[in-house]
Amino acid sequence: MARRRGLSAEDKALWSRVAATAVPLHPARKQAEPAPEPRPLKKPPAMPQVAPLPLAGLRIGGKPGAGTTRLDLSPPPREALHAQPLRMDHKTHRQMSRGKLVPEARIDLHGMTLAVAQPVLTRFILQARAEGRRLVLVITGKGREGGPDAPLPVRPGALRHNVPHWLHMPPLNAMVLQVRPAHRRHGGEGAYYVYLRR
Repeated sequence: MARRRGLSAEDKALWSRVAATAVPLHPARKQAEPAPEPRPLKKPPAMPQVAPLPLAGLRIGGKPGAGTTRLDLSPPPREALHAQPLRMDHKTHRQMSRGKLVPEARIDLHGMTLAVAQPVLTRFILQARAEGRRLVLVITGKGREGGPDAPLPVRPGALRHNVPHWLHMPPLNAMVLQVRPAHRRHGGEGAYYVYLRR
């Protein structure tokens, strides 16, 4: 294999004569200005120190025992409903909360799946409103805990948690004046009073 040889003295002289006669293609174009030096980055603020959660009784590979901690950030339905402002008459509300008003209609959603229960509830509320009823009872059941072998953590009482949410969403929110947990004679925590608008 032949080695590459460099330019001879004659080739270098020829190249320097050609380079001296070269004319730029765009003489008006300015040479690119050098990029400004980047500003130094500000140091981010220090993160506040958070005390680690106590992990007493935690063992890698161990099974959850009776003392496992459960974190449920949403309040129970009873607390969430009582935190809402009162929109109905105080006297009527007091009688309703004490179980002294008899519901004019009732529906039992207990045992239904969420996909089945929502349209059934919507149809029931629309019909009750069309018939001029004011106080209806929606029975959800209290729900039960998922077993320890459940693949995902499931909040007990899916219907009990979802029914108030559905009643505060369109189209039902335009018809519902107040939702409150039922008195124990009408189902207690497993049922809701729904007071409809006129």
